[in-house]
Order: sequence, then structure tokens, then C-alpha cells
Amino acid sequence: MGKDSNIFLVRNLTIAKSHSTISRMNEIKTKMDNLEEQANDLLGLCQRLSEENSDLRKQLNDMSSERAGLVELKEKARNQVEGMITRLRAMENA
Repeated sequence: MGKDSNIFLVRNLTIAKSHSTISRMNEIKTKMDNLEEQANDLLGLCQRLSEENSDLRKQLNDMSSERAGLVELKEKARNQVEGMITRLRAMENA
């Protein structure tokens, strides 16, 4: 083999390695892009879940307040009914 053919072989090997390296870099970039997209999707999901959780906590608080009000109204109504029964019994006995 002559000097020219050795240079030709080295040049072709260098080009082949360059293409292989570039191909591998493109593959890594694609994977990184996909990973970044998945991370962004996950962050978006976390944000939506956080907002939903906040909304649900507010609803729970509102419903707890409403329940407390209804329990109070029930007690008032029970006391009124008991008062009426007591008055009716007193009228019967009178």
C-alpha cells in the first residue's frame, strides 16, 4: 500500500467516525428533546393537580361550613318542635 492509499483509508475512517458520532449526537438530542417534553408535561400535570386540589379543598371547606349551618338549623327546628310539644301538652293538661 502506498502513502496515498493510507491517507485515503485514514480519511474515510475519520469521515465514518464523524458520521457515526453525528448520528449518535442526533439520537441523544432527540432523546433529550423527548425527555424535556415529558418533563414539561409532568410539570403541567402537577400544576393542574395542584389547582384541582386547591379547588377541592375550598369546596370541602365550603361544604363543612354549610353542614355546620344546617346542623345549627336542625337544632333550632328541634328546639322549636320540642317547645310546641311542651306547649301542646300544657294546653291539654290545663
